[in-house]
Amino acid sequence: MRDFDLLIFDWDGTLCDSISRIVTSMQEAALDCGVVPQSSDAIKSIIGLSLHEAIRILHPELRPDISVEAFGEAYSARYVAADAVPSRLFEGVPSALKRFADSGYQLAVATGKSRRGLNRMLRQHGLDDFFDITRCADETAGKPDPQMLYEILEHCCVSASRALMVGDALFDLRMASNAGMRSAAASYGAMSRDLLAAARPHMIFDRFQELESLLLREPQSIGMNEYV
Repeated sequence: MRDFDLLIFDWDGTLCDSISRIVTSMQEAALDCGVVPQSSDAIKSIIGLSLHEAIRILHPELRPDISVEAFGEAYSARYVAADAVPSRLFEGVPSALKRFADSGYQLAVATGKSRRGLNRMLRQHGLDDFFDITRCADETAGKPDPQMLYEILEHCCVSASRALMVGDALFDLRMASNAGMRSAAASYGAMSRDLLAAARPHMIFDRFQELESLLLREPQSIGMNEYV
């Protein structure tokens, strides 16, 4: 008997290789708004939060005439322009997702992206109708609040004990913990392996194919000590 019925994925840095594009777009938006851009590491540290929350953390110095909303619009314009050439999915993601679905897993996305942004990405990769449910930060509470996970669990009729949250950021792992859910950390995304390991996920993987092997092997028994 497998350990999970539902796999919930973060998008940026977990399924999609979009971290560098987020960093560049945020730095360009800062220049557009007349503020000093933050470093790549600083920007990576907030990836996973809702856009407006990320901007508030990165740029508390915003002047009264430059609002968080205006900065967000500048960022979105830069990102959408760059996204004329879609960010690629990480190696092994399309085939693994299909194998998960064919094996009977329910699949979901829980992301800090906007609904408009996620829908564009799903369309670009031919995944419009692939996931059982997707939830975005602009339609529910943002990470690490567990509300989007609760909504996914309710929709899929699955208990937290039978679901796995898969992400590349501490916000993903904390959200899972707040929902009473196990988590898997992708070490190739926004945050380092050591930082993720300190948050005590139930497994860490360095390539998406490793997650596929762990979840589809028989018999399956996933324990923290084996993988972290």
